[in-house]
Amino acid sequence: MVPSSIAPPAAAYAHAMLTEGAGRMLHTSGVVPIAADGSVPESIGEQAATVWANISAMLAEAGMSVTDIVSVTTYVVVGEELAPVMAARDVALSGHLAASTLVTVPALARPEWRMEIAVVAAAR
Repeated sequence: MVPSSIAPPAAAYAHAMLTEGAGRMLHTSGVVPIAADGSVPESIGEQAATVWANISAMLAEAGMSVTDIVSVTTYVVVGEELAPVMAARDVALSGHLAASTLVTVPALARPEWRMEIAVVAAAR
């Protein structure tokens, strides 16, 4: 939802998502940038791509796709560049808009993790 009575979103996201008749919902934990082989990429852009690949795998396992995502919460360590994180989200969502919040935090659970994302997806 992007109500015409308020200012438009600051980036490629929706102010709100209305879920009606959802039969199945997927709530992820904070998805971290660990690749299938156990490695953690160094750059924030590569970490973001890895996180979105992990999210896509979870969605596929649940019989869902990115178009079922209704909410995205992204956590990025203070001082990291935000543009690659937002660009990775936009690429992963391929034009699909979801409610989205980006929060900067002082640190995450492991020092090599520079970002993580939690999503909620709803399907009929």
